[in-house]
Amino acid sequence: MLLLFSLLCSGSLWAQEAEEEDRSYRPLTLKLDDSGKKYIRFIMWHQVWATTNNLAVDDSKLRVTPSIRRSRFLAYAQISPRFLILTHFGLNGLTPNNLSALGNDSNSPQMFLHDAWTEFKVSDELYIGGGLHYWKGMTRLANQSTLNFMTLDQSRPFVHWHSLGISDQFARHLGIYAKGQIGKFDYRIALNSPGRNPLGGGVDFGGQSNLTYTGASTPNDENDPTGNTIIEGYFRYNFWDQESTKLPYQVGSYLGKKKVFGIGAGFFAHPNGMYNTGEATHGDIMHLAVDAFFDVPTRTGGVNAYASILRFNYGENYLSRWAGTGTAFYAHFGHYFTDSKLMPYVAYQIGNYDALEANPQALDIGMNYFLNGHNAKLTLEYHRISDNPLEGGIDQDVTQVRLQAHIFL
Repeated sequence: MLLLFSLLCSGSLWAQEAEEEDRSYRPLTLKLDDSGKKYIRFIMWHQVWATTNNLAVDDSKLRVTPSIRRSRFLAYAQISPRFLILTHFGLNGLTPNNLSALGNDSNSPQMFLHDAWTEFKVSDELYIGGGLHYWKGMTRLANQSTLNFMTLDQSRPFVHWHSLGISDQFARHLGIYAKGQIGKFDYRIALNSPGRNPLGGGVDFGGQSNLTYTGASTPNDENDPTGNTIIEGYFRYNFWDQESTKLPYQVGSYLGKKKVFGIGAGFFAHPNGMYNTGEATHGDIMHLAVDAFFDVPTRTGGVNAYASILRFNYGENYLSRWAGTGTAFYAHFGHYFTDSKLMPYVAYQIGNYDALEANPQALDIGMNYFLNGHNAKLTLEYHRISDNPLEGGIDQDVTQVRLQAHIFL
């Protein structure tokens, strides 16, 4: 895989020397009026992976498996200066093991709705919208765009996407949100309804408590519905260049094209979201986080750095699929070199959860090669997770090498 990555990179360089191709890019936009203020923007992208088997397993034979990590289509329309509508659908995680003979097996990855919301501009500082949306709380990476990761993908376990499949549909909730910018300050806050079919059944992966994440599906002691509201928000101050909040998707790296330094704080609250099966009582969920994002140009290209601290509270000794009651830390660093179009990076994550003696850790070391910025790039990554019983309850180290070809229009 390393050889293939090198050949692909060098082949592109040879092609450049032989013939300087036109790599200009214009967004796929359909203007709805002469001024261009009314328009429809179309975005399509594929991320194709080749992944080794778990190299941490003793005496395992090397296997490389192709997959489609993401295949997506997104369109949004600014039908007037005050109204916006967005639709996003696609597929995730298609592998040889879950291909369906006729493409219609309900247990296989299928095209499904990711986002569908409408938005109304109240003022320059306030926009209100609703639907199936991605305006999330807690951290910048909770709102991460999958078009322009600095790393190959979101770091696993998904501490930033902690609600993925637990109280939402693939990191999206049904609800309403408000967002806006006031000078250098921007915010997003949402009021959502939780999903009631949690991945893994909402069980305690540590098995040390009577807690389940099924409060919204379990009536209270008076047999009334409860746990039906999630409140989440993220608030940020930008010291230098202002980042766009037109869409929720946060840029992973600007490749030296902007000077950005932002400090943020966020929360995720789910009153009565937990249920204690032993005491037949409900309990609250309250998560808090702070983070900082740094992306600046340099003489040779650009530096990208990010760090976050997340405090999770599901209840005593509870372990969810992606995190648990306790604290998680995540950081990454990368440097983009303009001349070579290469960006080496490293990312590290560690969790300190009350129910675990060991601290789950994840390490990603990789290299991006940008054929045409984030529109066309190759990424090779060494990925390792240790002491992690969260994703399915199996305490097994994972070591993989992953290669990705990414193109979006």
